[in-house]
Amino acid sequence: MKALQINPPRTSGDGFIIVTVLWILAALATLVSIYAVYVMNTASAFSLHQDRLQSEALVTAAVELAAYQLTATPGLSRPKHGSLNFQMGNANVAVTFQTEAARIDLNGAPKELLAGLFVALDVNPDSAANYADRIVSWRTPPSKDQDPSFASGATGDGYVPRGARFPHVNELALVPGLPTAVVERMLRMVTVYSGRPQVNVFEATPEVLAALPGMTKDRLDAILVQRQVPGDGQALLKLLGPAQNYATTEGSNASRVHVRIAYDNERRSHSEVIILPFDEGNEPYSILSWDDGLEPPTHDALGMALR
Repeated sequence: MKALQINPPRTSGDGFIIVTVLWILAALATLVSIYAVYVMNTASAFSLHQDRLQSEALVTAAVELAAYQLTATPGLSRPKHGSLNFQMGNANVAVTFQTEAARIDLNGAPKELLAGLFVALDVNPDSAANYADRIVSWRTPPSKDQDPSFASGATGDGYVPRGARFPHVNELALVPGLPTAVVERMLRMVTVYSGRPQVNVFEATPEVLAALPGMTKDRLDAILVQRQVPGDGQALLKLLGPAQNYATTEGSNASRVHVRIAYDNERRSHSEVIILPFDEGNEPYSILSWDDGLEPPTHDALGMALR
């Protein structure tokens, strides 16, 4: 006869063990999930950091190539603008450069040109003249015969002008009385690195040309058409009429280099570097300003196609 097997009755301790095991399994699952998220975030952050390092190296290479093109022909024959493209690894790089004389120099432009810029930005002429005075006062070293209205501030804010050159265009935001919205629109039209009181009539954008005193719409349209035709720069200057005193066909020593990078992973990077090329010496150029930023991946239709 088979012996009967009698299972011992379950005790309350068995249920406690099962619940404990289930809690441990749940905790382990939670830890695994947290670790997985951590690994994914770390990989994403590392990829972004790697792209930033790669972008910095690519921008440096782009600036080197632009500086080479600028210094290959020294002196007055130096190109006023240019472009180039190259592929490196998983990145496509598009580079353009242009003389800083294409912009209005905050430190060199006369009051009339600054006022014309404000008028071109839809500021009424009286306010435009006042704003131009404020900029000129800000950059002018103080003297005994200086108009005291600028020392106290026409708006009653009691500001004291710097009394020196603008070190950066962003300092416009510190000049009291200038509307913030107008300053933001001005930034893409001004510079502190041109060193010229005039703007280059060939390189300036239509917005900058519209700021030239005495400029009319008909004259501006004629200039935009004429400058597409290779020819004598002096003839183009004559088309400016009274505005020709504020224009030139010469470039500046400094050039602005735009670098756009498109990665295979759809990240986009845009940098803007202002350089001062040297015709002689051990260093081919010096960097005056460097602004960049890495944009997140995007699937928009614009595509940032590099040409």
